[in-house]
Amino acid sequence: MTPTVPLIVFVLAVVLGIGALILAVVLFNFFGIWIRAWSNGADVGLLDMVGMRLQGIPVALMVDARIMAIKAGMDIDLKSLQLHYQSGGNVPQVILALIMADRAGIVLDYNRTCAIDLATKGTGKTVLEAVQTSVNPKVIDCPNAAMGRTSIDGVAKDGIGVKAKARVTVRSHLDRFVGGATEETIIARVGEGIVSAIGSADSYKEVLENPDRISKAVLAKGLDSNTAFEILSIDIADVDVGDNIGAKLQAEQAEADKRVAQARAEVRRAAAVASEQEMRAKTQEMRAKVVEAEAQVPQAMAEAFRAGNFGVMDYIRMKNVESDTQMRASIAGTDRSGEENRAQ
Repeated sequence: MTPTVPLIVFVLAVVLGIGALILAVVLFNFFGIWIRAWSNGADVGLLDMVGMRLQGIPVALMVDARIMAIKAGMDIDLKSLQLHYQSGGNVPQVILALIMADRAGIVLDYNRTCAIDLATKGTGKTVLEAVQTSVNPKVIDCPNAAMGRTSIDGVAKDGIGVKAKARVTVRSHLDRFVGGATEETIIARVGEGIVSAIGSADSYKEVLENPDRISKAVLAKGLDSNTAFEILSIDIADVDVGDNIGAKLQAEQAEADKRVAQARAEVRRAAAVASEQEMRAKTQEMRAKVVEAEAQVPQAMAEAFRAGNFGVMDYIRMKNVESDTQMRASIAGTDRSGEENRAQ
């Protein structure tokens, strides 16, 4: 059964109404942007805009970026812009960086710029800053005050410390910016070079008289290799005399030697005390033997009396000798106990 004519007309009217509504919505959302793109020669179609909206890509951002590129004489494909945005890149920054590089006569293609933009993501820096640094060199303080140091300290051959501050002028090396070392590496290398240059000087006076010898020696080492920067100059901003490190080291060495000598002397003293105590013990031992021998004298005399080898007159004469000896000792101001005390 064929549908009636009014039903067909109704269906067509509904379809046309829906199409008109969709067209109205598209025109309402994108007509102004399309006019802006068309008037600037950006050549972005309405279907492209609808496709970007469906993909979640900001249409106005992409159109404005393409318009900037067209106005700067760079015909960058819309799909390339969309791809970079979907990769997490900053499309306007990339276009501005390309324009700045072109105006400064720096050879920089779109793919390299996108790579730099993605490399700087999350670092607090931008691709535009990288190109700006390449056009207008920046100055890096060495050491960086934010790292807690105010000077780079070195020691000349005469033992005198030298404090130095340097200012390093660098510009971005765009060919090495992706994967190249950062500012921290530049600061570390320059600091190492300054310490080495100060240490090679025979006297701190040479450093104070010719501070440029430090910058020349450091600059000649090619410290910017494999970094994202090219060092243009190294200028010594301040040089000052530090502590006498050599004298401090000598004083510390002398103190250490003194402690070693004191320790050795203490060892010898302890050995002497031990030897003295040993000799006292031996003296007491010998005195005990003497006392033991003296205790045997009366026994021997008694045995001599009994054997008839020792008479009364002999005993009296022995006592007289002992009395005479004690009298002489008393006159001389000494006695047996005094001798014993001196012996002890």
